[in-house]
Amino acid sequence: MHPNTEGILESSLYVADVAHSVEFYETIFGFRVISDFGERSCAMKAGVRQVLLLFKRGGSRDIVSSHDGDGELHLAFAIAAGELTRWEAWLAESGIAVEERRAWELGGHSLYFRDPDRHLIEVATPGVWSIY
Repeated sequence: MHPNTEGILESSLYVADVAHSVEFYETIFGFRVISDFGERSCAMKAGVRQVLLLFKRGGSRDIVSSHDGDGELHLAFAIAAGELTRWEAWLAESGIAVEERRAWELGGHSLYFRDPDRHLIEVATPGVWSIY
């Protein structure tokens, strides 16, 4: 039998300007920096025991187990069903265009929008997946 995990601890995005991306995630989501590595990367608290790593594209080559990424990626953040309209209003107030609104067959709803590096960001209510 395989050993268990307790979920995803870290997710990474590769960005052109770490400070600019930090400002976006602080302003839009209220995430806070928990480790700052200067221009090359930082770690942000993105939920209970969840970390969002922001790496400058091409800047993580000297980090242990160096890695890098390119292209437009996707992350989804869980929200309470009652927060969906507040999110829609908050994004509009913040000047962020919602690219898509989706109602899922299990009853969940998602809003999709872009961060400064054009990563596709989703906020999703319960009912998107059979496990959420």
